[in-house]
Amino acid sequence: MFELVWWWAILLLPLPWLVYRFVRPIPRPAAIHLPKLPQGLGSQQTGSRLRIVLMSLLWISLVAALARPVWYGDPIQIQPEHRDMMLAVDLSGSMEIEDMLLPSGGTINRLDAVKHVLSEFIGKREGDRLGLVLFADHGYLQTPLTLDRNTVAQQLERAVLGLIGKQTAIGEGLGVATKTFIDSKAPQRVIILLSDGANTAGVIDPLEAAKLAKEYDVTIYTVGVGAEEMRQRSLFGSRVVNPSQDLDERMLSAIAQSTGGEYFRARNPEELEKIYQIIDQLEPISTVQQTWRPRDEMFRYPLALALLLSALIAVLRRRNG
Repeated sequence: MFELVWWWAILLLPLPWLVYRFVRPIPRPAAIHLPKLPQGLGSQQTGSRLRIVLMSLLWISLVAALARPVWYGDPIQIQPEHRDMMLAVDLSGSMEIEDMLLPSGGTINRLDAVKHVLSEFIGKREGDRLGLVLFADHGYLQTPLTLDRNTVAQQLERAVLGLIGKQTAIGEGLGVATKTFIDSKAPQRVIILLSDGANTAGVIDPLEAAKLAKEYDVTIYTVGVGAEEMRQRSLFGSRVVNPSQDLDERMLSAIAQSTGGEYFRARNPEELEKIYQIIDQLEPISTVQQTWRPRDEMFRYPLALALLLSALIAVLRRRNG
């Protein structure tokens, strides 16, 4: 967008004409009558017209520079504050159990349900720094805190069961996630932990890891994943079993409450999606934004033209005497 900051300077354009029109001219000396015109008189008159044109352009250039033309680029939005949010996802062997019932009637495994719903959640967290921790036999930092939500979503999608073991190191997952907040200056720090079992591996107790998180003002939301009923077929027919009998809800609830967070239960993808909607309300996306527009001051161009015209007028005056 083009703008003249001091647009009123354009009113000065007719000033030379007004001076010429209304100011009394300086009396000319008496005319000298010569029997013969000097040689080259016509070329001097042509040079005089050229000087008038050049001086007119010089004045226009000076007024244009005084009007301070500015070119504004496209607006850029900046969020002065952001939230740091780590996602800790269980990759233990039990995450391959296909007990997450879809609205269509089919079932998918727990990890696929988490990937689907969590990817949508990541896409909506514009302005937040997100990171990803995966844990099974041990906890691993998959993606450090970043504003690049696409990278986090891609790393989550590439997570494979069995890659880092079959057990469940919840404490290490929390510890690795908390460690990323040591140098964080974000006003809000959040960990969302998803698991379908109990702590069976690792060197850190989950409740001790939660205490460490609390020291760094980290809020932990825990999500227990897995259905409570599942029909299992065998040689003697089928029976209804509880595939989530190993889920340690008491521990997950204690972890969340110790840091001011909440524990949620996700028995199917719909409940999992509702949980993320609730977390969105509890940890709303920051709406504080600052808008900055690149600005290019363009007065230097007409000013440079004015200097060039001044030099040209000076050369013409010296040449014509």
